[in-house]
Amino acid sequence: MVHPIRSLLLHLLLRQLLLSSPSRRPRRTMEAEALGARGPAASPRDRCEEVVMARIASAIKSRLPDTIRLAGTHTGNHPWKIQLVEHPGRKESSFFRAAKATAKKILDETSDEDLPYGPRPTGSEHWEMHHGGSLWVKGRDGWRMYRAKAGIEWSMQFCADPEKVDRLRLLAAELVDAFPLTLPALEALGYEEARELLRRPITDADGVEAWTDSLFNSCVPLNHGDHQGVLPRTPGEHHYPWPVKGADYFRYSDFKLWVTLPDGTHGAVAPVGRRGSGDGRVRLLHAPEDSRAAGTLAQAQELREIAVLPSDSPVALEAFEMQTAQADGTQHNGRPRHGGRRHA
Repeated sequence: MVHPIRSLLLHLLLRQLLLSSPSRRPRRTMEAEALGARGPAASPRDRCEEVVMARIASAIKSRLPDTIRLAGTHTGNHPWKIQLVEHPGRKESSFFRAAKATAKKILDETSDEDLPYGPRPTGSEHWEMHHGGSLWVKGRDGWRMYRAKAGIEWSMQFCADPEKVDRLRLLAAELVDAFPLTLPALEALGYEEARELLRRPITDADGVEAWTDSLFNSCVPLNHGDHQGVLPRTPGEHHYPWPVKGADYFRYSDFKLWVTLPDGTHGAVAPVGRRGSGDGRVRLLHAPEDSRAAGTLAQAQELREIAVLPSDSPVALEAFEMQTAQADGTQHNGRPRHGGRRHA
């Protein structure tokens, strides 16, 4: 994992080099050729990194009191390393217990096709309730869950401004008011505190806690993978950016969003063109910080360009492998292929 100070200094240095380069010319896209497939020769970025880190080490050492001794540099690989300290254990509040019990009753009443996020758990699996801003309402066709402007993760309540959380409450109340069947239905399920939660202003930490663990925030039903999973298995919402992870819930089932990058890390890509366009290239959307692809992606964003991998790259081939596995010229889900090859 790249140290924040190191990352910032490298970013600033690279930006300065890019802006001062006389050969720099604007381009519409960046071909992401150097995502880890090249040999071990040191790149300009690597050499810059060595210089910057040497300067940082020298500066830090010169400022340390004589009583403090450096103990070496600690680095880590995916996902990260962190110091664990003793603290009071997390306790499940009565608010959360009531919300979960109600959410499970709602899910029992909901048909499989109307479940918010994927199939119903089977066997030893169970729903995990994610503090993701769950706004449950009941309409003429049954229960629906909308997402709030922001979900408050349990640990984030301790930095939450009551005034800002109260704005979330007001927005939730406005939505529920548009579905008049909701509050009577919740009371019938035993969630009698719903009306009070929506009507009482949030002014202090107690109010923030009650809202954080309420049905209107804490009960986005996910399986374990979608909730807390880590690649190369299922990417969870806790570990991957929502603008990318969210595509798992609407992408074509034969397009592989999460792929293996040339250096062995895992990232996410999207097609460059529409389905049926015949364009087999993919755009790099996400790469972990410890991946060599991260630098390419960051530079592309800095230059307001996109990092594109060619159609014959291992990454693009993996993304489209379920489509190309079928015979050329066949149909899939009633849609024609890209000129007999791959769709987007």
